[in-house]
Amino acid sequence: MLAEPETWVAIAFLLLMGVFAYVGVHRTVLSALDRRSARIKNELDDARRLKDEAAKLLADYKARHASAEREAQDIIASARAEAERIAAEAKAKMEDFVARRTKSAEGKIASAEAQAIADVRAAAADAAVAAASSILSNSVKGQLADELLVQGVSEVRSKLN
Repeated sequence: MLAEPETWVAIAFLLLMGVFAYVGVHRTVLSALDRRSARIKNELDDARRLKDEAAKLLADYKARHASAEREAQDIIASARAEAERIAAEAKAKMEDFVARRTKSAEGKIASAEAQAIADVRAAAADAAVAAASSILSNSVKGQLADELLVQGVSEVRSKLN
């Protein structure tokens, strides 16, 4: 058994392990492994924390985006309603303006028509008075002519006006 190389390898291995145990290499290796394990655990915890923060930020930004989108839609709807209201108001004002201008024009036309009729009547009355005056002055003379003339002129004027 001592002649076999595997036996000597086993003895050397056990001696080496004994020396390592005596020197305390196992404590150093274990502490290094513990430190490495702690560092990896901290890195994993940091990664989880960063992932959670990123998820929260993403959710927050999505909510803000949705809110901004709703607000933009509300603003657009409000602007459309305001534009429609202004257009309707402008249309109503324009229709009112046109109606007032039409009524004013019709009033001016009626006034001009009435004035023209009055002018024609006055001209006709003046012509009738002149004709009556001429006829009466040729056929009737004296005091009677003057009285008839005054009476006829006043009657014609009162009837035409």
